[in-house]
Amino acid sequence: MENIIGRIKAYYPVSNEALEALTGLFERHIFPYKTLLVCAGKFDRQIYFIEQGITRSYVLHDGKEITTWFSQEGDVACGSWDLCRHKAGFEYVETLERTIAYTVSVEQLDGLYCSYIDLANWMRVLQQEIFLRLQGAHIRRLNLSARERYGHLMKDSPGLFQRVNLGYIASFLGITQQSLSRIRAQSRF
Repeated sequence: MENIIGRIKAYYPVSNEALEALTGLFERHIFPYKTLLVCAGKFDRQIYFIEQGITRSYVLHDGKEITTWFSQEGDVACGSWDLCRHKAGFEYVETLERTIAYTVSVEQLDGLYCSYIDLANWMRVLQQEIFLRLQGAHIRRLNLSARERYGHLMKDSPGLFQRVNLGYIASFLGITQQSLSRIRAQSRF
């Protein structure tokens, strides 16, 4: 659980006592490649703490998968509506490689917030960070060229390009796979 605990502490100084309470509730899972963790329209009450592996979140638009997010080691993956609105959401979360994750239910996590304010504050800070990153991605799609968006993603997540299908990355950037291939070829020179 080294990756998970390290990422939690990077966001907020959670006490060892609170971390022990949280990890004491964890259930370990090994998910194969292309496992759907969260399905649109199906209520899911689990939070997935990723120790090893990577997931992508996506939505369907006119039958086409649009990638909205990637979660890697130390990250948390879940359905946002499932977590925040307590109802089935519109997104899918799937593994992109063999993934070791620990799950805890939203109800269990909510219970811990009552006993450990530092865990509640960690989740608040985590949600703020995710909101700001999503907002940044949205603004970049509106204001930056495809090349600039690619450069920004390369700077923020260089390892993503070795682990993720380029079609998913192109979708995340809001461009075609052919455009992404051209940009990558031009960037090498």
